[in-house]
Amino acid sequence: MITYIIIGITVVVSYICFGNQELFRKLAFIPYRTVHNHEWYRLITHGFVHADMTHLLVNMFTFWSFGTYMESAFRYMGLGTGGYLGLYFGGMVAASIYDLIRRRNDPYYVSIGASGAVSAVLFSSILLNPWGKILFFAVLPIPGIIFGVLYLAYCQYMAKRAGDNINHNAHFYGALYGLIYPVLLEPSLLRVFLSHF
Repeated sequence: MITYIIIGITVVVSYICFGNQELFRKLAFIPYRTVHNHEWYRLITHGFVHADMTHLLVNMFTFWSFGTYMESAFRYMGLGTGGYLGLYFGGMVAASIYDLIRRRNDPYYVSIGASGAVSAVLFSSILLNPWGKILFFAVLPIPGIIFGVLYLAYCQYMAKRAGDNINHNAHFYGALYGLIYPVLLEPSLLRVFLSHF
């Protein structure tokens, strides 16, 4: 249920921002304004804003695909709605920390989208079910653990190249958060994960 609420709010806010640049700039993650103007809310609000319909649909479809599973898993493990919200929004914040520090004096740097949070949810699902199939390039089914390694390597490679207007660092750090956060809540998950190998 929470997954659908987050998707609904994100779709509505993103759609409004498509035609409202003032609101877009108010909600976007701009590290300079976050630090110098103490606009810390941007660490969360940027996840409700997307560049275009494709960006929005890809993020929300991926979130729906893994979020409904993870929401149920958190409930089953006794981690509840609060734990699940911590996964999603904590992933959003964790994905932004690197750029918050690195870009804090760059007034022109802007980042948007829920990709960091979605990566956190996706990688938590890999933690729980490392051999579950994930569609590589939306076509080829491969084990989640293999997808995860390829994804992290790709993020690091693309972050070093830069220039494609995609925040690969956010994807990378959101993914790492998704692996670490559930284990902090329930340390036995690490033993369960390792037992799959």
